[in-house]
Amino acid sequence: MMRLLTGAPISSDSFQFVPLSFTAFGCRVLVEGCDQSRSISWIHAWTVTDGIITQVREYFNTSLTVTRFGNPDKKSPSSASSISHHCPSLWESSLSNQVGKSVPGLVLAI
Repeated sequence: MMRLLTGAPISSDSFQFVPLSFTAFGCRVLVEGCDQSRSISWIHAWTVTDGIITQVREYFNTSLTVTRFGNPDKKSPSSASSISHHCPSLWESSLSNQVGKSVPGLVLAI
């Protein structure tokens, strides 16, 4: 990412981001890839507004699960206390296990 942002020349040992999958959820785009020779997996979570990437979250060697957060059924405040919130899994990273090592897991709520 630094080379892209700064215009620095490519060195022979620089890390190459090669995306292997793209998944979109509304304005969020998840991009996943790995470099097996370096035992690195990565995930980018982009927020896209009017066709422009406005936010980037970058995760290395992390298993990521994306869930929908919040109460989709917005009823009166009195009934809200009796509703149990459920965060269904929308997407799970699959490449972290391909780099041959155990990695921590994170949950990204959108």
